[in-house]
Amino acid sequence: MAKDEFDLFVIGGGSGGVRASRLAANLGLRVGVAEEYRFGGTCVIRGCVPKKLMVFASDYASKFQDSKGFGWDYSSMSFSWRKFSNSMQSEVDRLEKLYESMLHSSGVVTFKQKAKLNGDSSVILHDGTILKAKYILLAGGSGPSRISIPGENLAISSNEIFSLTELPEKLLIVGGGYIACEFASIFNGLGVNVRQIYRGEKILRGFDNDIRNHVEICMRNRGVTITNNVQLKSINEVKNGLEVYLTNGEKEIADQVLLAVGRRPKVQDLGLDKVDLRLTETGAIYVDQFLKTSIDSIYAVGDITDRLNLTPVAIKDAVAFINTVFCAKKTLPDHDLVPTAVFTRPEVGTVGLTEAEAVIKHKIKIFKTSFSPMGNRISCREEQILIKLIVCHETDKVLGCHIVGEGASEMIQIFGIAIKMGVKKSDLDATCAVHPTIAEEIVTLK
Repeated sequence: MAKDEFDLFVIGGGSGGVRASRLAANLGLRVGVAEEYRFGGTCVIRGCVPKKLMVFASDYASKFQDSKGFGWDYSSMSFSWRKFSNSMQSEVDRLEKLYESMLHSSGVVTFKQKAKLNGDSSVILHDGTILKAKYILLAGGSGPSRISIPGENLAISSNEIFSLTELPEKLLIVGGGYIACEFASIFNGLGVNVRQIYRGEKILRGFDNDIRNHVEICMRNRGVTITNNVQLKSINEVKNGLEVYLTNGEKEIADQVLLAVGRRPKVQDLGLDKVDLRLTETGAIYVDQFLKTSIDSIYAVGDITDRLNLTPVAIKDAVAFINTVFCAKKTLPDHDLVPTAVFTRPEVGTVGLTEAEAVIKHKIKIFKTSFSPMGNRISCREEQILIKLIVCHETDKVLGCHIVGEGASEMIQIFGIAIKMGVKKSDLDATCAVHPTIAEEIVTLK
């Protein structure tokens, strides 16, 4: 095969693109992948990984405070954003090199430049090189959305938040989704004066209403100022910061404004003028049940399809694509009962149906509890854990599990396995509790 010919060419070096590239190369296929920014994609470079490191960093202040009730005495505390930022970037750099190394060791040919479609079976690189491919996989992911208001260029997105040179004293966050809420919790934990504004009635739209209520109350109690039913009207640069105007008539000064108003599939400048590729109503790449686009030789996985935008889902999409196209084993990507976590403080773990979704098709029973965990009794923290199970009245199957509190993300992974296997409430009742733990409440709910 000529140097400019490939069995598979992947546009996008994120989690889905890298997994598909490596699996295809391990089958002995000639594979190329192009990444315009850094290998690892949003999750590794400016998403899940650095965000979780920021979560860890932000937790220490509350841990130090809680420790006083247990006899610890810290006369002084200080935080260096610069020192932490350097450590965070070093870890991101390490992971990027690891991703690139794995590609090379699998025999994948990498191109550190932008690539776009040049036809049904060819791509063109930024330097003008044209490459041919039997199959093309679109795995370019998504990027932060913007809003059209005066001065919106003065605000930063979730991309730039990881590159701040110093910690702002006051941060205004626009948005009510999980990204906005996570960063509000993070910077609040780091000692920043955080105000979050959201155009809707309550944050975390799409999650179970009990979760939304509980998280909002807890975030407020921790010091985040949340204002719902309001939008950002304009931003103006002034001598002492950024002057922001809100639709409710308020005006205030902030050091930084973070726009966290959702994400959109990265289809701009993808070469769509060269191919007759179908898009969805939301502007994402349309795919069928086997991830094939409207062109037989082009497939797409992950966020660029705008279905279930989670890193593990993109990876499973990649596996399904390889099985279907190159292994003669048609595999449907499984987007059902996917557990997920929101790293607010307190954090959320959720899997299955919300109560509002469940009542549409099922007669249900609700099992719910909120309580103070043991450690909070001594630390004098009033925050409570919330655990909620939604159970089908007829079959006794658990339809949904929703947890808010410390360890929720770890618990929901294990419970995700159980609910995927069809666990019933009677199975939980028959399971002996591990005491004393927060998780035991899942099997003792009455």
